[in-house]
Amino acid sequence: MNKMTRFIFGGGWSVERRASGLRLSLTLALTLALTLAASTLNAQPDPNFYIFLCFGQSNMEGAARPEAQDLSSPGPRFLLMPAVDFPATATAPARKMGEWCEAAAPLCRPNTGLTPADYFGRTLIEQLPANIRVGIIHVAIGGIRIEGFMPDSIANYVKTAPGWMKGMLEAYGNNPYERLVTLAKKAQKDGVIKGVLMHQGESNTGEADWAQKVQSVYDHLLGDLQLKPEEVPLLAGEVVQADGEGQCIRMNAQIDELPKTLHTAHVVSSTGCTNGPDRLHFDVDGYRELGRRYAEKMLTLMGFPVRSPFAVPADAFTAETTIPGQEFPKVDREGRAYFRVQAPQAHRVQVDICGKKYDMRRDEQGLWCAVTDPLVVGFHYYFLNMGGQNVIDPNTDVFFGCNRQAGGIEIPEGSEGDYYRPQQGVAHGQVRSISYFASSTSEWRHALVYTPAEYEKGKKKYPVLYLQHGMGEDETGWSRQGHMQHIMDNLISSGEAVPMIVVMESGDVKAPFRGGDNRQGFSEYGASFYKVLLNDLIPYIDKNFRTKADREYRAMAGLSWGGHQTFDVVLTHKELFSYMGAFSGAIFGLDVKTAYDGVFSRPEEFNKQMHCLYLSCGSEENFGTEALVKSLREAGINTQFYVSEGTHHEWLTWRRSLRNFLPLLFK
Repeated sequence: MNKMTRFIFGGGWSVERRASGLRLSLTLALTLALTLAASTLNAQPDPNFYIFLCFGQSNMEGAARPEAQDLSSPGPRFLLMPAVDFPATATAPARKMGEWCEAAAPLCRPNTGLTPADYFGRTLIEQLPANIRVGIIHVAIGGIRIEGFMPDSIANYVKTAPGWMKGMLEAYGNNPYERLVTLAKKAQKDGVIKGVLMHQGESNTGEADWAQKVQSVYDHLLGDLQLKPEEVPLLAGEVVQADGEGQCIRMNAQIDELPKTLHTAHVVSSTGCTNGPDRLHFDVDGYRELGRRYAEKMLTLMGFPVRSPFAVPADAFTAETTIPGQEFPKVDREGRAYFRVQAPQAHRVQVDICGKKYDMRRDEQGLWCAVTDPLVVGFHYYFLNMGGQNVIDPNTDVFFGCNRQAGGIEIPEGSEGDYYRPQQGVAHGQVRSISYFASSTSEWRHALVYTPAEYEKGKKKYPVLYLQHGMGEDETGWSRQGHMQHIMDNLISSGEAVPMIVVMESGDVKAPFRGGDNRQGFSEYGASFYKVLLNDLIPYIDKNFRTKADREYRAMAGLSWGGHQTFDVVLTHKELFSYMGAFSGAIFGLDVKTAYDGVFSRPEEFNKQMHCLYLSCGSEENFGTEALVKSLREAGINTQFYVSEGTHHEWLTWRRSLRNFLPLLFK
């Protein structure tokens, strides 16, 4: 006892203390022990730990192989109390029956598949407050009749069960109902049971008393777990429909009637949930969608708001890139984009925005919907991916990018973006479409030409800027995605830029880069444009427009690969150009001592000939521009440098770059 006293109260207490002190120490020790015991006995379940019981047959068990996204846990807020032991695998630790663990597929038993419970739980933790956890107890057996969960019928059912089911029944001690209840009682010490999920009926199709048998199972659960029916609803999912050809589709009529027998039952529709070739089981996308529908139904019953692609906030507005007369795509005030497309025969649809894919949700009429994460302001190319093939959203304007026609969506800036928007009270120029014959390549070619608003009045001649786009885009890029004409109009109106003509050509870089020598001055990709520009396009523009046909009034600039082309052309033909710019220029590994016949090794000569060398980039793109500027300046080359804060290799960078480049020209 003396040793115990010292252990509990520290070295200051010992048997040498007077008897009253010893008695005090013993009293305190006893009080502490009783307090700890009482605390343990009186521990209350966490009211913010929501537990759900899941049972049924093969579609609740999961008949589709999980994919990579299903195998990783979404975190400690979604838990599973396994109903059987799981051995450790190469990707997951062992699980012990009756002990909470993070939930990830498979939930039912080892080697089972994805189940509606997976995305039921994942959806709940996405939408419930962050202080709420979700727990699942999951018992299901492929092919089992509802009698296999009825306490009064289980013993006889096990005796007559088919041989292929014996092992699954044995995994639950030949009493799946008892396993579910035993674990549920244990779970009630930790949290609160909020609902029961069932997917069953394929083995009882057409039986008139099925609903009464389901009620028997439900009533036994409530009684054995001392639950109130109004606090623990039953959610019953419809079976596979397969566009009206589901193997057990007749059962849905009975499932839909279940609430008439069991008033706390609610039906989860399977309309549009995709299925496997057997027309009996859902596929992975079907399980995900059905699970989300279970979750949305439960959220509604628990009084929580449902956030889904079908719910669009009141502050969302139709994107400026949406085809007039269409409502979607929309954008909300936080920059999330909302998409809708009618595709009742589609199996799976995703929105692909710059390589990030968002799964779309299908409603019961074949309308697919999706919402993105908040997107950065500016222009984004996007596609709809159907069956692995990227297609254009029929609701959006079309833009040439990514080496093909593409959809696009603008996430608007605030008033800081007014410089690239048309403004009232500003005279507007024209973007003209021209076709010209290039003798250099014996072909007709197309270009766009901007003329300032005053061009139509009088006989004044104008300087010319040849403005190139980037790899995988075409001559429409600067006027469609870049809003060049509005930038030009606004700068001319404010007096910041002189009126000028701007010529935009495809540059022969619409097709993907397929390799070859592309050192500075030795380019193969897009080099066919160089002779066209020098021998055909410049002469055509000077002949057909009122230009100042002199190097002092001629400039060239380009974004990305257009910047590369600008370096190749201007630095080998300085007799034709006196201004040059590269916005996020694809100019890599340039040796300032030797490139372009050593043009940068003679800084005094270069600075005298080139009135402006302008380079720019986005602060987030890491394209090597800053290092290039540093090396040029160290070589004595006068270099203007602009950084677009917070932007990547994107049109917002290039709009800003153009806006800062134009005031430097022809002054």
